[in-house]
Amino acid sequence: MTKYLFEANYVGEGIKGLMREGGTKRRDALVDALKSVGGSIECFYYAFGETDVLGVFDVPDQAGAAALSLMINSTGNVTVRLKPLMTPEDIDAASKLTPSYRAPGQ
Repeated sequence: MTKYLFEANYVGEGIKGLMREGGTKRRDALVDALKSVGGSIECFYYAFGETDVLGVFDVPDQAGAAALSLMINSTGNVTVRLKPLMTPEDIDAASKLTPSYRAPGQ
């Protein structure tokens, strides 16, 4: 499974829905959405300032993560951004690869 950092902001009716339902019900809605694509939540936090909610979840594949992001963003009530997370071992493996690359102008 791939871990993703998610950052989300409530907009318009999404803010009203959060205030009406409360934080735990919105977290539960995400847990249910994750289950529908075979995923699970690791952590979930509310914040204030630039980001309203953030956390980490696991999803088995990129298609599931993309489908979840598209579905949430399509509501117009929440904007979500996903960032795939890598372990130190992932970076160790990447550092051993030697991709071919030609820089611009060379």
